Amino acid sequence: MKIVFATNNNYKLKEVRKAIGHLYDIVSLADIGYTKDIPEPHETLEENALEKARVIHQHFNIDCFSEDTGLEIDALNGEPGVYSARYAGASRSSENNMQLVLDNLADKDSRKAQFRTVVALILGQKEYLFEGIVRGEILLTKRGEEGFGYDPIFMPDGFDRSFAQMTDEEKNEISHRGRAVRKLIAFLDK
Repeated sequence: MKIVFATNNNYKLKEVRKAIGHLYDIVSLADIGYTKDIPEPHETLEENALEKARVIHQHFNIDCFSEDTGLEIDALNGEPGVYSARYAGASRSSENNMQLVLDNLADKDSRKAQFRTVVALILGQKEYLFEGIVRGEILLTKRGEEGFGYDPIFMPDGFDRSFAQMTDEEKNEISHRGRAVRKLIAFLDK
């Protein structure tokens, strides 16, 4: 089965293809000739994920899925949340985003956080949502070279390594995106 993953983020595409590429032919926006950025104007991950899937579904009339992910930090009242990619500004710099998180947590006792992903699927004319969450904490400094985004400063509960210190397979096994995608797979396999 071929299905479009409505993203221009090559890191996310790589993660999802590794997770389910052996079961489905995951096609990217670039593969279908769509190179524009899809706006994420909403205040929730759910609405942004649906927005992206709806744009592609309406434009191409094809089945597709998209996702939106946020890092939600307890001591920062859930920030950066839906604004995770542009927390430190429109440039979407991972380095600046991580530094801002570390700066904002400098005087906080709790470093508890979670990554939350919402996957929106459109099959035919029906819409479905799948959520994945992983709890953990924000490290004092960056660790590791793998992954992307906030991976070097996030350590999942039960581990002594950041996401950026894990292999793709290790991360996919426990990550928020991996959990949401496994729910998507279970649904598609029905």
